[in-house]
Amino acid sequence: MVGRAQPVSTWPGVGAAGLVAALILGTLAAVALRAETAGGFGPADWSALRFTLIQAVLSAVFSAALAIPVARALARRRFRGRRVLIALLGAPFILPVIVAILGLLQVFGRAGWISDVLGLIGLPPLRIYGLHGVVLAHVFFNLPLATRLILQAWQEIPAERFRLAAQLGCGGGTMLRLIELPMLRRILPGVLAVIFAICLTSFAVALTLGGGPRATTLELAIYQAFTYDFDLGRAALLSALQLALTVAAALAALRLSQRDGFGAGLDRAIRRWDGGAPVGDAFWIAAAAAFLLLPLAAVVISGLAGLFEMPIQVLRAALTSVLVACVSTVVFLTLALPMAFAVAAGRYGIVELSGILGLAASPLVIGTGLFILIHPVANPSTLALPVTALVNAIMALPFGLRILVPAAREVVTRHGRLALSLDMNKKTFFTLVLLPRMRPQIRFAAGLSAALSMGDLGVIALFADPQIATLPLQIYRLMGAYQMQAAAGAALLLLLLSMGAFWLLDRGGRHHAET
Repeated sequence: MVGRAQPVSTWPGVGAAGLVAALILGTLAAVALRAETAGGFGPADWSALRFTLIQAVLSAVFSAALAIPVARALARRRFRGRRVLIALLGAPFILPVIVAILGLLQVFGRAGWISDVLGLIGLPPLRIYGLHGVVLAHVFFNLPLATRLILQAWQEIPAERFRLAAQLGCGGGTMLRLIELPMLRRILPGVLAVIFAICLTSFAVALTLGGGPRATTLELAIYQAFTYDFDLGRAALLSALQLALTVAAALAALRLSQRDGFGAGLDRAIRRWDGGAPVGDAFWIAAAAAFLLLPLAAVVISGLAGLFEMPIQVLRAALTSVLVACVSTVVFLTLALPMAFAVAAGRYGIVELSGILGLAASPLVIGTGLFILIHPVANPSTLALPVTALVNAIMALPFGLRILVPAAREVVTRHGRLALSLDMNKKTFFTLVLLPRMRPQIRFAAGLSAALSMGDLGVIALFADPQIATLPLQIYRLMGAYQMQAAAGAALLLLLLSMGAFWLLDRGGRHHAET
């Protein structure tokens, strides 16, 4: 469609993509230039690099390994509530990290539910801090993602493969060897690479469950270089290394996820003739559901009692988080909508590249660059909230474009020629055709952006002074002061705000679609 007349203007999208690229690349250039003045790596930096790689590898391996039997059980079994359970697998993606960590502490921590049971039989309590705690939290967040990816690959196997195997008298073991293992060899490298890339840039998990000399990631080392040593050169050097690792992992994930599949079938519903072990499948499904739902239940139970012990600072932080999420969502839509329309009209290039940059760049690295740029001319703490809202919008952009671009492309393809033949101007097509037909996707993307921004604990930790805090940062401060009951109440409030923002915006889109 490039070169033809288009019913939508592409220049706003190109301009928005240019601004995003300038922001990301400009901050990275500031980091790179500042890194030139830094010294070499010290022992603590090498230790942070080793821990970052080790925890990312272990998190990816455990998440994928546990997801295989869960996805296989879901692929083979049909039961009441299956759709609800699969839908719940997406909840950790929008769940605030600090809320999930509090739930994990209340279940797996030293004073948690499992430790209480172990104490009854004379066993020592669990210890969650350190490498095993970081890996546990990453598995909690990434097991659902790995399960969804592997389950989707299982469901893409043509039904005719299973039918032919059944006609040839193949049992479950033979089907596993001839059909399912080849699929796993194709999909697992990409799944491992995606989770590895995600775990490289997990700041809040390492901040709360790691933090010791032996459990410090690169991102946490960057944060410590700012807050404790105010060593901009060392922070910049670590940021450059963080970027290189993230880009390499993202490129590997993209390359490994583009392998050939099994080919097309007749789109028949998949029916399995290998009954397998129903008890084993039930065990894996129940174990995965318990692992995901028990921490959420713990947050709700303990949070109900902690609601009455929250200090007034929590309410101020909640209002701040709502304000930041609103501003971030407006910025996100201002950038994402014209970029999606430009891609739909055939303008790829810089627009799609800008969308990918958000996946490769860590928010803490962008925050580092902004801190370096702002520091010579102003006090960065005075701009903590605007910078946090801006970075949150940039981080949500890649996910939002994946939601908006297919819908925009379909509308332009179906109605673009008719609009041009009717001599409909671009403004009229935008307001009367494009926006109404994309309202469900716009609402969903906006809800996702608001939820992610509401629960973010990243850039604000770099910029904020003691008088400014979002709700996730205030929860972290309460945990650091050992006010766990108040932190639990604040975590429940954050959970309600995040899920409520997502539901409110997404519900509007689905209501419009249903009517």
